[in-house]
Amino acid sequence: MPELILIFVVALLVFGPKKLPELGKSLGRGLAEFKKASEDLKKTIEDEIEQGKQEAASVKQSVAEVRATLDSAAPQAPAPAVPAEGAVPRTEPPTPIRPA
Repeated sequence: MPELILIFVVALLVFGPKKLPELGKSLGRGLAEFKKASEDLKKTIEDEIEQGKQEAASVKQSVAEVRATLDSAAPQAPAPAVPAEGAVPRTEPPTPIRPA
């Protein structure tokens, strides 16, 4: 409180009693405009964040749909052939070595 009184006295001495009410009105208007502008900026940022979240959700849903479509449309790869137990694997005959 003492600081505010000191500021008021200094302002009264510097600007005079006739200019002080006008200065107070101008300061009040400026603060009101600043508050309104900051609220508008905050609202704009929140709207952009919400829009980004909605777009991200839409992209996730699209990716999930494409993945499901690809999974259902992809042909099943045949299982690798496993020789039966006791079966002898086929091998090719060795290649003869030819003299040079």
